[in-house]
Amino acid sequence: MRVAIFLAPWVMLGAAVLFVAFSGGPGRARQAYLTSGNRGFRLLAPLIFVGVGIAVPALIITDQDQALGGNGALSSQHPTEADEQGKTLFRANCASCHTLAASNARGITGPSLDNLGVLDEKRVVNAIRIGGTGKGQMPAGLLEGENAEAVGKYLARVAGR
Repeated sequence: MRVAIFLAPWVMLGAAVLFVAFSGGPGRARQAYLTSGNRGFRLLAPLIFVGVGIAVPALIITDQDQALGGNGALSSQHPTEADEQGKTLFRANCASCHTLAASNARGITGPSLDNLGVLDEKRVVNAIRIGGTGKGQMPAGLLEGENAEAVGKYLARVAGR
């Protein structure tokens, strides 16, 4: 669907360019459109372009739900309140460094959480407490208590899936 949304305006632009080219240039295309084209063509062509101009943004806006949920384990399920809290905390504190498809995070310095395999909550909470593996690459104690546990539960549910 996204490919069709992306390609539709380009196909319409290509059709317009072909019309101009086969008519003999912009001046002759304008003349052919205004004088020799039948009434149906003169009404239909602008309607098609206006329709595509409205339809493509409308389709993109309606497909926005996909971007909000990301992909991965939660894309086809309605997240729980705990998932939403963990996702919000992850985005605020971890997404700038870590990559995670489920929250559309594209971090560059930390490891991709999608490639680490399935994570358990205790492992994540411990990594947050000591700062990753403890080698100083991640600040220790970014989150504490319930917040760290919420991120741990969220990652245990979505990371590596």
